[in-house]
Amino acid sequence: MSETGSLQRKNVHNKTLLLLKPRGFCAGVVRAIDIVRIALEAFGRPIYVRKEIVHNRFVVEELQQKGAIFVDSVDEVPEGERVIYSAHGVSPEVREASKARKLRVIDATCPLVTKVHVEAVKFAKEGYSLILIGHRDHDEVIGTLGEAPAVTQVVGSPAEVASVTLPDPDRVAYLTQTTLSLDETRDIIAALRERFPNIKGPAAQDICYATENRQVAVKHVASDADLLLVVGSDNSSNSKRLVEVARSLGTEAHLIDDCHNIQPQWLHGVKTVAVTAGASAPEHLVQEVVEYLAEQGFGDVQELEIMPENVRFGLPPEIVATISAAPAVAAQ
Repeated sequence: MSETGSLQRKNVHNKTLLLLKPRGFCAGVVRAIDIVRIALEAFGRPIYVRKEIVHNRFVVEELQQKGAIFVDSVDEVPEGERVIYSAHGVSPEVREASKARKLRVIDATCPLVTKVHVEAVKFAKEGYSLILIGHRDHDEVIGTLGEAPAVTQVVGSPAEVASVTLPDPDRVAYLTQTTLSLDETRDIIAALRERFPNIKGPAAQDICYATENRQVAVKHVASDADLLLVVGSDNSSNSKRLVEVARSLGTEAHLIDDCHNIQPQWLHGVKTVAVTAGASAPEHLVQEVVEYLAEQGFGDVQELEIMPENVRFGLPPEIVATISAAPAVAAQ
């Protein structure tokens, strides 16, 4: 840093940066990215990936540079090639289309998303109408909806509950997208229970542990921070929910792809800034934000671990077999 820069730092009060933990990659994202990397190392190019493997453009661009080819539909994959399903899951229709094209499938669907798919099939087979709480245009919801489209309706807000029509109001169940706001989902479930008193839900909540933990961490520090910055891409549902949670508590918050998105006016008058990251945001982007903020006078960095997070998910059998056959691959 230049001498001028050093003088500027001395004239600025040592402002505080609260670095939240847990933040960033969840177990499902780590698993999905590992699957693509190992597949590229083991099988070579081309490796096709249906949709973004996770919702972060930096991750996608890095994997593209390594040789992954991202497509919107399995119809774009040449017959007989390998295709990886993204962490958000796919509908049975996509699986059938892959089979018809003789594609060699590697499934990177997050196990917690698979859980919701299994629940949807179970309730539908038992004759229930399904209410899927979530965002209609999200890849995860599109995939889950495909499990039982004839009996499933998507609801995105408490207000939409009023327009739900069912053949039997006493035979209904709800499921949720895994990356929703805890509070908003709670309000929608309350509205559903009020309208359909006999509605059933999953044995355990569908909102994933990582989504919940990151939201709890934001709530924990919201009253202490003048500003919250969330590192994550605009199409990342769980990242956007973190911004909403902070704003609902009266804390200014912004979603940023990286440090270059930080607007100088956001920092005017700010003494304490909190930083977190959505479940698909790489840690190196967080560290770049920390470095940028340090240059703006936020040199008192305090990492706050709100709760421990040690979840790990196993890899799919195709990848496990590959690692067993070639141990060097696992070290990549």
